[in-house]
Amino acid sequence: MRAYGQGWTLRRRVLALLGVVLVLLLGLAAAEAAVAARNRQNIDAVLLRTGPLQVQAQELMSALLDQETAVRGYAVNGNRNDLAPYQGGLQREQDTVASMEKLAADYPDVLRALRVVEQRAEQWRRSVAEPVIATIERSGPAAGQALITDQTRQHFDGIRGSVDTLQGEILTVRKQTAAKVNQTGNVLVVLLIGAALVVAVAGAVMLLSLDRILIRPLAALVEQVRAVADGDYQHHIEGSGPPEFRRLADDIDGMRQKIARELAEVREARERIEWVNSQLQKQAEELTRSNRDLEQFAYVASHDLQEPLRKVASFCQLLQRRYAGQLDERADQYIAFAVDGAQRMQRLINDLLAFSRIGRLTTGFTEVDLNKVMGDVAGQTEAARQYSDAELTWAELPVIRGEEPLLTNLLANLVSNSIKFRRPDVPPRVHVSARLVGDEWEISCRDNGIGIEPEFADKIFVIFQRLHSKDAYPGTGIGLAIVKKIVEYHGGRVWVDTGADEGTEIRFTLPALPEDVEAAAEQRAAEDQENSDAEAEAAGDSAAPGVPEQPADRASMADRPDGAAGRDTTGGMKETVG
Repeated sequence: MRAYGQGWTLRRRVLALLGVVLVLLLGLAAAEAAVAARNRQNIDAVLLRTGPLQVQAQELMSALLDQETAVRGYAVNGNRNDLAPYQGGLQREQDTVASMEKLAADYPDVLRALRVVEQRAEQWRRSVAEPVIATIERSGPAAGQALITDQTRQHFDGIRGSVDTLQGEILTVRKQTAAKVNQTGNVLVVLLIGAALVVAVAGAVMLLSLDRILIRPLAALVEQVRAVADGDYQHHIEGSGPPEFRRLADDIDGMRQKIARELAEVREARERIEWVNSQLQKQAEELTRSNRDLEQFAYVASHDLQEPLRKVASFCQLLQRRYAGQLDERADQYIAFAVDGAQRMQRLINDLLAFSRIGRLTTGFTEVDLNKVMGDVAGQTEAARQYSDAELTWAELPVIRGEEPLLTNLLANLVSNSIKFRRPDVPPRVHVSARLVGDEWEISCRDNGIGIEPEFADKIFVIFQRLHSKDAYPGTGIGLAIVKKIVEYHGGRVWVDTGADEGTEIRFTLPALPEDVEAAAEQRAAEDQENSDAEAEAAGDSAAPGVPEQPADRASMADRPDGAAGRDTTGGMKETVG
């Protein structure tokens, strides 16, 4: 195990950088929030306090002027109604002063100037307004006018000056607050620029760091892996950068080494397999050549043996006909043995010749109706069936691709065997049927004959293999071998059904046409749908009170007599031949 240094991992580096950036941004955000709150307070002071203070200062001056004008008017006319503006101005003054005190609570200079205005106004009322009003009420307007002098006018001018001073203080406060607004705004802009710089610097640092500690090591690792993927399995993969990348590179290199070892083993195994395949190919070619030579030999031998054997048989028969009874009994027996041997030899040669021709002399595959083939078989075996009182039946058989002469020979051999190997005093019954299993037709030939013991089920398909003596059952023992060769030539297989209750049942398969497979699939789907509908209807009927249960219209697959999962075509007999 390689020891890695104590350097920071990629995760730790990224988290550290993100942590620093986050702390800086949070600090800037807090400062910006504080400055923004201060700026909002200054703006509120400008808009909601200093501005209204200026308006109310003017309103205060207006209220004082109304009082002074009302006193002068009352001194001229002596009409009591002229004092109404004085009382209204006094009330407005009091309301305005109360409102200004609230707005100027944080401005002591403004409050002091407001107090001065209020004091001088009070002094003017005590020293001027109230004495004039009292004098007019006692002595008339002339006496009151005498009290209004230049000195009283200067006294009110002092009030004007104090109001101007108040407005100046308010303006000064407003300017100071506006300056604070500008200052906090500038600070806020500076903080925003600082935050942008932090983000920009952090982004640049992140990109440079990723390029140095992530992209470059990863690109180098990718190049090395690509070199291995291109076939250089001996290329050592070296990692760089953070510890994770170095560990990843070591893991990939371990995988490379394992793949290299396995590829070496596969290469060695493939070389051995290729050598074995070459040997098998040679053996297959040798076997094919040997089989071809054997077939050619069997054909030539059987064909060449025909002429001398025909002469031997002919002369033996001539001896039998001409000298029968003229020689002693033993000579007649010898001649009979020679004639019988020559005839058996001729049948063996003919059967061997027919066996060697299967698959060698071909007419090509066509669509063959096995029902028509069974009609031809019935005609060929008619004499044997009449002799043994046999009954031949078959169900609806399919159409398959094959060679019609060979298929006729196949079924004729099966039917002939069933008739030949019959039980004494029991008329033979032979039945041929078919059913679709997957994508193959499974065809069976069942009889009520003597049957076959299970231990001999495989031997009967061996050429010239006999289970009985030729005296008990005549024949050469090549019929089922021909059957097996024809079935395998058509891409099927043949076997004996050892579970038959009576007689013998030989089954073989032939590839089905695609349209038959599709039709069977559609039929099964339709039957499944009908069964599900029937079950649902039966369930509904059983749930209804007072409704008797109805019998099923069709049997399930398990109740079929053949017990097969495939589609059986034995629904009706096509033909019965007795």
